[in-house]
Amino acid sequence: MNRMSTVLTVSLGLFLVGCDNASHEPVKPLTLHGQTMGTTYNVKVFTQGKQVEGSELQQKIDDALIAVNASMSPWVENSEINLFNGLNANEVMEISDDFRVVIAESIRLGRSTKTLDVTMGPLIDLWGFGPDKRPTKRPEQTQLDDMRAHIGVDKLVLNEQGLAKTQNGLELSFSATAKGYGIDKVALLLEQQGFRNYMVEIGGELRVAGTKANNKPWVIAIEQPDAPMGQRQIHKAIKPGNNGIATSGDYRIFYEMDGETFTHLIDPMTGMPVKHELVSVTVLHPSAMTADGLATALTVMGTERAKAYAQQHDLAVYLISKSDDGLVTYASKRFKPYL
Repeated sequence: MNRMSTVLTVSLGLFLVGCDNASHEPVKPLTLHGQTMGTTYNVKVFTQGKQVEGSELQQKIDDALIAVNASMSPWVENSEINLFNGLNANEVMEISDDFRVVIAESIRLGRSTKTLDVTMGPLIDLWGFGPDKRPTKRPEQTQLDDMRAHIGVDKLVLNEQGLAKTQNGLELSFSATAKGYGIDKVALLLEQQGFRNYMVEIGGELRVAGTKANNKPWVIAIEQPDAPMGQRQIHKAIKPGNNGIATSGDYRIFYEMDGETFTHLIDPMTGMPVKHELVSVTVLHPSAMTADGLATALTVMGTERAKAYAQQHDLAVYLISKSDDGLVTYASKRFKPYL
């Protein structure tokens, strides 16, 4: 499994509730499906009687997502991200507007959270959650120290001329932000077409706007993190308003080695997979890209640090943590109106 699809798999913590039942939804949305970024997308649009050619709209959506993937996927040979990853230190590369938006927000979130690092792909590989097989033994501390010394958003230089790196071998991976950006691009496309009531989902992350038929709000379910493997159970239903919604957790991808469990979530500050009680983080934000990145960053932080960060930055955040008495939840002040 490649690194991008690994990250996408754990994002399936959200799903739509109570839509498209003919007895409750007399006006059905235009529904479009497709594939992108190693996963699937689903779009629902309430057209309010406007005549819409579904195939034409789908082609525009596909074109937008193909452009994002061609820019930011490591599996597209001449993608911008691969071209940048092949550069030597201090070589400046001109970048597209799309690429600039994603790298700028990735750098901002990396500096602010200290737990989201778009350069840490080699560290993920070292722990066995990248395209290579999982390790047969725990990495040595010297390996981790050396790896940490050669990664970090502080080694990226973004300016009007383009993007450069100050460290040879530094590589980018947008697995925590590109999917959300794809959602935002589709949402912008729909709004440019005059649509105000829609849902866009890519690989489990979503963005919704407006309402469904008869002014009914969109209702999104947060998944129960301790549901039996292979089953999807509702933990909490929310009405997210006009927001992107992203969920991240440590309950889907892990392995055991020498009697110890290792999750796919790695703290770039320590180089180690996280070991704490926080199992699920849901973030609401007007940008699905920002919600996507924050959900990952907060999950790495752990419960108390995530609470403090959410309060400091006035974020709409919902946390689910393990305790001896079962699951414990926390909703930030900004999140509570959506419950």
